[in-house]
Amino acid sequence: MYVRDAKNREEVWLLDHIEAMGLDETAFRSRDYVVAVDEASGEKAGFGRIRIHKTDDTTSADADSDRAGGRANNVCELTSIGVLEGWREQGVGAHVVERLVEYAGDEGFDTVYALTGEGAYLAQFGFERVEESELPAVLRNRLEDKRDGVDPDAVPLTIDVDRFRMPDRLREAFKRAPEGREDVSNDESAEDFGIDTESATYKYDTGR
Repeated sequence: MYVRDAKNREEVWLLDHIEAMGLDETAFRSRDYVVAVDEASGEKAGFGRIRIHKTDDTTSADADSDRAGGRANNVCELTSIGVLEGWREQGVGAHVVERLVEYAGDEGFDTVYALTGEGAYLAQFGFERVEESELPAVLRNRLEDKRDGVDPDAVPLTIDVDRFRMPDRLREAFKRAPEGREDVSNDESAEDFGIDTESATYKYDTGR
């Protein structure tokens, strides 16, 4: 099992699963995502994204034109993390988060934000709750939008990139992931992965 950059041809696959899991697809671009893949079968197990926002008068959509440049007037958000049902509880989501945080550091960001109702999941890596008043204005607006839309329970979290920690149990689970997975079809439709599009509730659908 490994995590790599998403490919342009995976756009439809990503959008299908983002929609099925009720995740945020705002300003979608496939190249902002990473994908967890089983080495042996090539089967995709999970995904996630970092989104870069401008904090000046330039819109967030404009800021997304390049996934780079951790300058002082930019902030980095981790979002849209999903794990396919047959691969849950095997450390896939944890390693997607780890890779995204690494990318944020590579691009010059010292801090990563997340706006989610799954704060308990992210806390195990070192994410901490932050007061809404301390958020950059663009993220305060984004938090309001998420609460009005895909994630009514969203709260703001943050982590310093160099303080991210991967629990040993999740590291080991990821190494053994293909051994412990549930049997699912290799067809890449949401239904064949066992995702119930009417009952999926996790906004960070990591399958804890």
